Amino acid sequence: MCETLREPVKVLKSLSEQAINKQYKFKRLYRNLYNPEFYFLAYKNISQSQGSMTPGVDGKSLDGMSEKRINALIESLKDFSYQPNPARRVYIEKKNSTKKRPLGIPSTEDKLVQEVAKMILESIYEPNFSECSHGFRPKRSCHSALQQIQNQFTGITWFVEGDIHACFDSFDHHVLVDILRERIKDENFLALIWKMLKAGYMEQWVYNCTFSGTPQGSGVSPILANIYLSKLDDFAENLKKSFDKGKSKDNLEYQRAASRLFYIRRRNRANWENWNEQQRKEALRLQKDAINYMHSLPSKRANNEEYKRLVYCRYADDFLIGVIGSFEDASEIKEKFRVFLEETLHLEMSEEKTKITHSQDKVRFLGYDITTAKNSALMYDSKHQLRKTHTGRIKLYAPKDKWQGKLMEYGALRIRYDENGKEIWDSHHRGNMVHMTDVEIVSQVNAEIRGMYNYYSIAENATVIKNFAFILEYSMYKTFGLKYRKSVYKIQKKYRENGIFMVPYNTKKGLKYCEFYHDGFKKKRYACSFEPDLLPQYVKYDNPNYLRTRIKLGVCELCGENTDDICMHHVKSLKSIKADNEWNTIMLAKRRKTLAVCPNCYAKITK
Repeated sequence: MCETLREPVKVLKSLSEQAINKQYKFKRLYRNLYNPEFYFLAYKNISQSQGSMTPGVDGKSLDGMSEKRINALIESLKDFSYQPNPARRVYIEKKNSTKKRPLGIPSTEDKLVQEVAKMILESIYEPNFSECSHGFRPKRSCHSALQQIQNQFTGITWFVEGDIHACFDSFDHHVLVDILRERIKDENFLALIWKMLKAGYMEQWVYNCTFSGTPQGSGVSPILANIYLSKLDDFAENLKKSFDKGKSKDNLEYQRAASRLFYIRRRNRANWENWNEQQRKEALRLQKDAINYMHSLPSKRANNEEYKRLVYCRYADDFLIGVIGSFEDASEIKEKFRVFLEETLHLEMSEEKTKITHSQDKVRFLGYDITTAKNSALMYDSKHQLRKTHTGRIKLYAPKDKWQGKLMEYGALRIRYDENGKEIWDSHHRGNMVHMTDVEIVSQVNAEIRGMYNYYSIAENATVIKNFAFILEYSMYKTFGLKYRKSVYKIQKKYRENGIFMVPYNTKKGLKYCEFYHDGFKKKRYACSFEPDLLPQYVKYDNPNYLRTRIKLGVCELCGENTDDICMHHVKSLKSIKADNEWNTIMLAKRRKTLAVCPNCYAKITK
């Protein structure tokens, strides 16, 4: 490989530039797996994950990572002896369900290879993914999907809710590799993908083969899922081209009303100075009547059978289709999607969950209830001018069962019933938080409130989150009361100042206060800059604090010895260690979860 391609960022940028040409075939990808710099970049990315210290079936984690381990991994890839370990399978609970979701935990070396493969695949495919795809992509999230729906689904008459049965467990490996082969002509790289797909998993120390699907927990699974489902995006785009027809026709009565208003306003401006008070009042009355009449009419002609449109949005395996047309049109589109999924992608559409819903009813998508406006209400635009919000504008709502379920999940809410069967909500203390410090309790409750509000801040009824915050607030008071054996009244009297609940804590700069959230719950036009799916950005990493730089420096941060075999000591969190030995004291002082040490010091630490 030439010297200019040694830097991973330049390689990835070059791949992205070439990928814009959809006819270009990538032939020499596997050689990038021989470049140690790729693994240092992958190491940096996965070390930021909370699960990076979870060991795989080989019992190894990131602790003890060294250049020697990376070089040994590269040698196994060069002689093609590399074989991924089966993932260690665990089960995690699904939200609001008794079912559990399988999660695979790969070995550390496999995580590194998967991260490098993911960076390469992302650089090739990301430039050509559909604008309608939002899951597991850089600078995209649930909010970008919801805002696409707000902008593009205006005026639809039918929703088609798409649900694929066991999507990620059902991907056909042969179909996936055939899709990859359309752009990639490197059989060694494709063989590596085959090995990842066929690695299997260990469950209760019994090996199980994987015949389909991309294992959850694998670093390469999100990009492979998007590559697979990009074919569905292409199908939706082609179907839209053949389905869309006609133009929306203007309502002639609305146009006549608008023209009459225009002439009334022009006459008023021309004669205003010459009119007396009575004439001016009469002119304003006529103008107001003309405005009200125009606003009472739709600007476009309703029931236009010559006008049809299809719009589509996908987040991971969930997709939503909007149709301007008849119920028969929506049924036909649903059937075409079902046939394409079964015959081309070998996926099954869930008949129970895939529904056709009228646009004035509510559909559930990404935790929001989505419907269309049913009236021609008036609102002020950004220029403070009165505008009509015509029927058909998309409205998003925060469902009550979502934030209520979250309160039940936290254990902050108890529901009881009176003799008439009416619900009575009571806030409840949270015993699992009693051992926490005062500032930790307030910080966690604040994070829970901000998380809920940030997600539902673009909802029409965003202010209902104040009910969620109210229950959490009094649950927090009761938790403090349980901790200090005091009543809620005494807790409030002790910590409340100027109407704000705050707890003191000490810092190096002196005493500070942690305040309970009190910034309100106003509806926002745009979502906050917080991006749940923001993926790592591949930038230059020559910072002296980066892991690669500290390994390459060859200086033990514990004893100061120079060595060519630096090992990185990792801990899961700084909270889990105490200053009871030399290395923990250094890590706490530097506020780092890693320490670059020589082999002797590493043996001393692990002993």
